Amino acid sequence: MKRAIVAAALALASAGTCVAFAPAASAAPQACVTSSLTTGAYEGVGTIRYKSSTSSCGDLNLTYSDDSTSTLGDRYAGRLRSSSGAWNTCNKGYVWASDGSHSVNDSTYWLCTDVRDNTPFTVASYYDGGDTVHITH
Repeated sequence: MKRAIVAAALALASAGTCVAFAPAASAAPQACVTSSLTTGAYEGVGTIRYKSSTSSCGDLNLTYSDDSTSTLGDRYAGRLRSSSGAWNTCNKGYVWASDGSHSVNDSTYWLCTDVRDNTPFTVASYYDGGDTVHITH
């Protein structure tokens, strides 16, 4: 009988602990989010996405690129829409990327840094539009 009471007390204590931690864990930011886009032409606008408000990433990271007209690659630039509606190329400018995957940890491919949550963004290709890119943000 005493074992059953002790076991029940431990079960209640464990359940109480889980309930106490569950809300804090659900409020934590998610890992980075990845979005697929089609690029616009030089200084143009392609697919528009919004910087994730639930992500722990602050940057727009090029993690995959596929130039639709070349097997070599292209130069890509992140572009952000301002509150006035104008599109601005990020300070990094156009970055060369061969076709394929790129490390989220390689600062070469951080197209825009310190991007605010819910900011509209797109990617432009230097040589031509219509390329497929993945942006981790």
